[in-house]
Amino acid sequence: MNGNIHSIETFGTVDGPGIRYVIFTQGCLLRCQFCHNADTWEIGTGKQMAVEEIMDDLRSYLPFMESSGGGITVSGGEPLLQIPFLLELFKECKKAGIHTAIDSSGGCFSSASHFLKQMDELMEYTDLVLLDIKHIDRKKHIGLTGMANEHILEFAKYLSDRQVPVWLRHVLVPGVTDDPGDMAKLGEFVGTLKNVEKVEILPYHKLGVYKWETLGLEYPLKDVEPPSDEKVQEAYETITRHWNAPVR
Repeated sequence: MNGNIHSIETFGTVDGPGIRYVIFTQGCLLRCQFCHNADTWEIGTGKQMAVEEIMDDLRSYLPFMESSGGGITVSGGEPLLQIPFLLELFKECKKAGIHTAIDSSGGCFSSASHFLKQMDELMEYTDLVLLDIKHIDRKKHIGLTGMANEHILEFAKYLSDRQVPVWLRHVLVPGVTDDPGDMAKLGEFVGTLKNVEKVEILPYHKLGVYKWETLGLEYPLKDVEPPSDEKVQEAYETITRHWNAPVR
């Protein structure tokens, strides 16, 4: 089983607990205006890598992952576009006792029975989902990503119903995703979920601008500056107001 892979980071520290082997898959349905991996958008391209090839490389980093409580995270792009590949990879990881995580925007989630059948099996081998909710408002979500968000919120509910541990993420973009009313609604939604172990407010940055320019694309948020630490803290307090944080 091969996957379409954009790149691999061997000592990731921000995509799940501990030191992580992070695979960035190729292909995504969303077109987020702040995307810092625009070069992962195109579906069906990237380097073809077999599960066995990845596992052989990953095993050399096991001592670092085990000592830090880390594991493997499959990000993107959108990893759920390649569920058969993910499933085979995670099955092999579980045989080796490796913690597994998926970093997803939920952009390809579907309630179709054949999709849910694959998802149900994949979740049996998934220890954590890093779920990025771009915007709670449907129209603003379309403006920001090119796609509506109903199925993404359904994905969040699906994970909650299955009690799959989730780290919920929200990128704070001044003037775009920081409206107090929208954040309050997002906070109310978070309060309905029973599986959120952590909430992360990710401050907007411009690290991906050069990729857009290299691809010949005009970066739509070039005049937006990153939020202050105070604004990030305010957003966190608003979005976690109804959150049932787990007892440590």
